[in-house]
Amino acid sequence: MSDFTLSAEIREDSGKGASRRLRRANCVPAIIYGGDAEPTSITLKANELWKVLEEEAFYSSVVTLEVAGKSESVVLKDLQRHPAKDLIWHADFLRVNADTKIKAHVPLHFLNEDACVGVKIGGGKISHQLTSLDIICTADHLPEFIEIDLAEVEVGTVIHLSDLKLPEGVESQALSHGAEHDTAVVSVIAPKGGDAEESEEEAAE
Repeated sequence: MSDFTLSAEIREDSGKGASRRLRRANCVPAIIYGGDAEPTSITLKANELWKVLEEEAFYSSVVTLEVAGKSESVVLKDLQRHPAKDLIWHADFLRVNADTKIKAHVPLHFLNEDACVGVKIGGGKISHQLTSLDIICTADHLPEFIEIDLAEVEVGTVIHLSDLKLPEGVESQALSHGAEHDTAVVSVIAPKGGDAEESEEEAAE
């Protein structure tokens, strides 16, 4: 797991006017909530926040916030961006501990696409139905990403949520609602003239 730490300051002022002043000072208003403590309004340095936001792992990691001499373990729950400008408007962080059960959105990493049997030998084409996954897990089991190895996947194969090998303690949020939510994740579609239509229909289903 990546180790992300951000420094923050307690924010006393509230309201739109105070937030505008913070943004002009290259700061981002934010809030920490959850756990046994009251919500805490904080301020982050915009350049420090932007730096970690460039890391894919930041969005699915437990982050340490240093606030007024105290460390808070949090996960990023919401990020509001300016609709037209390259600015962060507000950030929401949820307090967590090792046993906190959370819902998270993590990226999917597809391995060995170039070496995929269905592509190299079968002449098929890889089609991604999902590029990220909603999961449920405790904070200490939160993965930065989930890997799917496509090396041995043959033409016409459709990998569904139930086929994924999820890390220990991690479950698919969709599958928690029942088998009818077992959607396709990635497939290898046959070349035109083969079983292309059948493969595409199966992937769509």
